[in-house]
Amino acid sequence: MSSVGVYRVVLVGEGGVGKSCLTIQFISEKFVEEYDPTMEDSYRKQVTVDGEECLLDIFDTAGQEDFSAVRDQYMRTGDGFLCVFSIILAPSFVSVRGFHDHILRVKDQDKLPFILVGNKADLESERVVPKEDVEKLSQELGCRFMETSAKTRQNVCEIFHELVREIKKWRTEHTEEEPVIIKKKKTGCLLI
Repeated sequence: MSSVGVYRVVLVGEGGVGKSCLTIQFISEKFVEEYDPTMEDSYRKQVTVDGEECLLDIFDTAGQEDFSAVRDQYMRTGDGFLCVFSIILAPSFVSVRGFHDHILRVKDQDKLPFILVGNKADLESERVVPKEDVEKLSQELGCRFMETSAKTRQNVCEIFHELVREIKKWRTEHTEEEPVIIKKKKTGCLLI
């Protein structure tokens, strides 16, 4: 038997920024052109990050402005966060700080694994959110910033893998929270 670390990843951001498209592209390597707005969805995917087997529990939250009890529960149990905005929708970028502050309040933390994700990089010609503004905000929030495209798959795997690295680093620095370990049988079944 080998052990697999479990990482609870939560995607947050306004509606229409591509959270579900990024998640589906990561899980099934498909770009979904038409997608019904998400209620709240969860996915699982086993990946190898830096030679370690990892099981990602991915929670794709709905994009409504009001914070639902379900979303707060995802935030409480989440290990790391991908805060997605669209480079072609200025209001989605403006809301980033509100998501960040809300997560910190819900988690009762000063800092946590958090990556700022500028999606729709394939639409560079329609960009309305200047990179300089995003870089400035990421410095203020003390987080990484990466641009993605769910359509072209640009940096899709990288954002999830980078967040796993940030969660590992966080766990090392905050040893009171040990990673959840799942024992994996050689048959491919998971025992929880």
